[in-house]
Parts: sequence; structure tokens; C-alpha cells
Amino acid sequence: MERAVEDTICGIATPPGEGGIGIVRISGPDALAVASRVVRLRSRRELNALSSHRLYVTDIVRGAAGGCSGVPKHNGGATQPEATEVIDEGLVVWMKAPHSYTGEDVVEIHCHGSRVVLRLVCEACVQSGARLAAPGEFTKRAFLNGRLDLSQAEAVLETIQASSEAALRMAQRNLRGELGLRVNQLRGRLLSLLCEVEAGIDFGEEDISFISRDRLMIALEETCADVEHMLGCAAMGRRLREGARVAIVGPPNVGKSSLLNVLLGEDRAIVTDVPGTTRDLIEESVVWDGVVVTLIDTAGVRETDDVVEQEGIKRTRLAVEQSDLVLYVRDASVREDCLDGSLPLPFGKSPRLLLVFNKSDLVESDVVAEAADMMARRSGERAVITSARTGIGIDELRRAIREELALGVLDPREGVVFVNARHCQALERARTSLEEALDSIRSGRDAEFIAVDLRGASDALGEITGAITSDEILNQIFSTFCIGK
Repeated sequence: MERAVEDTICGIATPPGEGGIGIVRISGPDALAVASRVVRLRSRRELNALSSHRLYVTDIVRGAAGGCSGVPKHNGGATQPEATEVIDEGLVVWMKAPHSYTGEDVVEIHCHGSRVVLRLVCEACVQSGARLAAPGEFTKRAFLNGRLDLSQAEAVLETIQASSEAALRMAQRNLRGELGLRVNQLRGRLLSLLCEVEAGIDFGEEDISFISRDRLMIALEETCADVEHMLGCAAMGRRLREGARVAIVGPPNVGKSSLLNVLLGEDRAIVTDVPGTTRDLIEESVVWDGVVVTLIDTAGVRETDDVVEQEGIKRTRLAVEQSDLVLYVRDASVREDCLDGSLPLPFGKSPRLLLVFNKSDLVESDVVAEAADMMARRSGERAVITSARTGIGIDELRRAIREELALGVLDPREGVVFVNARHCQALERARTSLEEALDSIRSGRDAEFIAVDLRGASDALGEITGAITSDEILNQIFSTFCIGK
């Protein structure tokens, strides 16, 4: 990413593989000059003489070796070299700066989506004076040119990677600048307070009235509450962005795999009467209420000398730790297990737990109901009675999972701002600085201490939008993008 921003860059903007259409994007001060050596318009007109933001039919050619020599810079009026080979036919569009994705002159060449064609078009662009773009360099230029703030640039990738409609709506809200607007409002409030505090320091001996400590404390407490609210959205945003994980755990042969199959509506896991059939994790995803829910069938937990089964139990432990919800399954048909009101969880209590009494069709309903009620009261957890074989309680189980994960309220259209892990780190630093500023006010410390903490909180918030950032952070963010984006 440490490349000159004055370079003209090119890259394939469509996914790898075969398709009806492929796009090569060119951006930079010499985009027109480069493209003029690669396209031969059917109209025989020069590319720089055409209207911006319109598609034109063209042949795509590969010029002579070394044909980029003598290409005029920055005028877009290079004459077409003698063609040596027609690569493909397609369409070309140029978008005049600053009205383009990157804010620079951009040319897009639309050809057939063959890997060979796209590679040859890129090679022709490089021969004509461009260089291959680094991952995320187009979006990085959009940020550097003020087309997007940093949170919007991250939302571009989140839009591309959205795995559900809810995740897409969330990404689109951030792409439209909702997160940046909220952060800029908070940061602007802090900078205004900082100005008053620093003015009080500079002119403290003069008869001028500045903000009082009481007013400053109220303003900072309100700002701190806003930061806390945004941090509280982090788990919800992660669940929308990445989906929710639900681990199905319990002893062997209690019907965990059967429950996975019936919840998925397909036979995904092998089901037998032999305990310990599942040795490894089986993960499958469904979409409920617009959110991707990954169901994880785990190895039965028991004492064993089987090395393979022991490894499966280790992976079960990891799945529990990484899950948003754990379904702890018990066998209702085993009378001793059914009447045992204890909760022998193998790995400690999870953040969210749902008790499932399966195989209820094999025992009297009142016995199961009594056992479920007893365990629910003793553990404080919700219990559901099911039968994967007959379908008893499956709808209730789905409803309980939705409610425990709060899927129904994960609506990105509401007035909630969604933040990612990087945003959380910045918000946590801002909160720490605000708390230290409040402590300084309560302790009666000099205004200089308060000013330092206000500046720290402001800078932390500025990292979210890129108002305050470093090349290291930028490189880390944009390196996760694909080449053509």
C-alpha cells in the first residue's frame, strides 16, 4: 500500500471465475491516456471527446510491446497505437473527476468474464502506463480524496461480504454515513468543550466567564452515556454482520444430531443409536428473521479413552466458548436423567443457555414436564421439551432460540448505530479518557488535566472516521479488500 497516489492504477473489479461480464477498472491522472491505448471505439472517436458516464461500444486491443512509451501525460488524448491484436469486444465508460468512485478520472472496460480475457486486458493496461492496484487501493483513494470517511470505506467491504438482508441493511446505513455522522457529532461536542476549557486556561486571570465545572461535568456525562450506548450496539452489530452461533451440546445419544437435522429441515448429520457417532463439529447455517444462524452439532461429552473422541470433546469446548447460545440437550427417555434436577454442564455456564429435554415421545408427558420445571427452577434457565422424531416442541424450540438471541429486535432500520471491533477499541479509549476527565473534575484537578483527557477522547473518536489515523491503520483496513475494490 506504500505506493504513490499519483500513479494510475488498474485492477479487475469483478469476482474471480467465469461470467458473462468482467470489468477492469482504471483510476488516476492518466486513466484516459492508458485506456485510449487499450480501447478502439467502433465510432472511431477519441475517448476523451466522449461524454462522461456513458457506455460506448469498443474493441479491446493489445498494443505493440513497449507501446506505452511516449504516452502523453494528464491529457487523455493519446492517439491509438497500431493494433497488433484484438483481445475482445465490449463497452467502455469513463467517469470524470471528481464524479467517480475514487474521486479521480476513472475508466471501466466491460468485457466478457473470462479469466484469460481479463488478464490480457490488465496486461494491456500495464503496458500502456498503469500499474496493478494493491488490495483495496481504489477504496483507499476514495477515502484519501474525501469521497468516503473511514467508517464508510469499511462499510463498502461489509456490503460486499453481507450474508443476510439484515447485515446488508446495516452495512448500507454505515455506507450512507450514519455512523460517521454520530461520531462527528460527539467529537464536535468534545472539541467545543475543549475550546472552552483551554480558553479558560489561557485567559483565567481576566474577567471573562467560561464554562463552569458543573456544566462541563453534565456535558461529559451525557457524552459518556452516548459512547456507552454505541458500545452496547457492538454485540448486536457483530451478530448481524457475522451471524449468530448456536452450539448443541450434551451427553452422547441424546439426539443432538437429530435436533440439528430437524432444525435445518434436512438430513445433515448422521443419526444412529450408537453413542459417540459425532466425533467432529458439524456446522450448517439457516437464515431466521434476516439473520444467519449457524447451528453446531458437537461431540457427545463423556469420559472416554478414545483419542479421536477426546479431540472431538476439546472442539466442543471451543464451540461452547465461541457461541452466542448453547442448547444443552438431555434424554427425557432415561428416567434417572429425567428426574435428576441438577445441571452437570461440562464446561461451566455459558453466557446464554437453553435446556432441551429431547426424546419426550418415549416417556409420559407429565414426568418430562415435572423434570423440565424442576431443572428450570434450580438453574434459572429456560427449558423446552422436544422430540426430534415426532416434531413435538420443535416450533417452540425455534421460537425460544429466536427469543434468546433477540433476533426479532435485531432490526438495522431502527435508530441504532452499528460498530465493528476497530470502532469498539476506539470507543473504549474514548470512554476511558472521558471517565478520567470526569474524575479530574470531581477531584478538583487543574483544567490542564481535563484538557488532556478531552483531547484524548476526541482523538479516539476521530480514529473511527479517519479524521485522526495512521498509515498502519489504513494499510491494515484496506489490505482486507479484494484487488479491484
